[in-house]
Amino acid sequence: MAITAAITAVGGYIPEFRLTNKVLETMVDTTDEWITSRTGIKERRMLKGENLGTSFMAIKAAEDVLAKRNLDPKEIELVICCTTTPDMPVASTAAYIATQIGAVNAFSFDLQSACSGFLYGLETAASYIASGRYTKVLLIGADKMSSIIDYTDRTTCVIFGDGAGAVVMEPNEEGYGLKDSILRTNGAGREFLYIEAGGSMMPASEETVKNGQHYVHQVGQQVFKFAVTNMADCSEEIMKRNNLVADDISWLVPHQANLRIISATANRMGIGEDKVMVNIQRYGNTTNGTLPLCLWDYEKQLKKGDNLVFAAFGGGFSWGSIYLTWAYDPS
Repeated sequence: MAITAAITAVGGYIPEFRLTNKVLETMVDTTDEWITSRTGIKERRMLKGENLGTSFMAIKAAEDVLAKRNLDPKEIELVICCTTTPDMPVASTAAYIATQIGAVNAFSFDLQSACSGFLYGLETAASYIASGRYTKVLLIGADKMSSIIDYTDRTTCVIFGDGAGAVVMEPNEEGYGLKDSILRTNGAGREFLYIEAGGSMMPASEETVKNGQHYVHQVGQQVFKFAVTNMADCSEEIMKRNNLVADDISWLVPHQANLRIISATANRMGIGEDKVMVNIQRYGNTTNGTLPLCLWDYEKQLKKGDNLVFAAFGGGFSWGSIYLTWAYDPS
């Protein structure tokens, strides 16, 4: 049987500080009822502390997953950090993470595709393993979204939170692991979800900082419309392509951007709420952290052989769906 790439352990980390809807009511013109009814979010976590970046959470998640898998960091051959909020420009966040956890035999790189990053990371890690070149890949999804959010902008500050999740991926000869993927992008969408300044088109200046051009800007209606359509379309397509019906699906693992988008995807697939991983009410949208944090929260409910469908949508635009079978029972 051909080698497939399977997830063999899951880890995670969320900061202690909770930013609740009630607190947000005192910061911007919004209400708990408005946020909950439109997004499903009740609170989100924020990483507090001087000089703590995305790598801090990623390292915690990595240490958690390695301990659960009982792996020596020296055994890791590749570290991929999927993030939209690297510690700093140019210097690789993944390289710093690898060094800090003692993965001295690994090469590493960052992967950036906004909220679809971890989904793309799954495909990337699986391809390395299926090639036979590597046997132990550490895949991390982490973002400190609070570092790029304007907390006077009610269209974005209610949505995003901080967090990190990590998985170990290894070869599997029983047929479990990543089975199929549908990954898509459309660059015409970048005018609807972006940070205007700080890149090569508009380098940072006193004026761009003063104008708040280093924060996330989102045209919510356009993003919502694209996300609902495309997440649902590709999830339905991957089921058809693999001759799967609703009863075959054990879990939908959706990006946690908006509860209405999640529900629309589940409805298109014909699956009930009892088969949908949801933690948006507690964490908000942690961008690259959402998918692995879902696995982290639901790991004890997963069983060997379960069919999982991952779905995500992000800035760019980028989106996709992955079909994966779970490779182990919870211990």
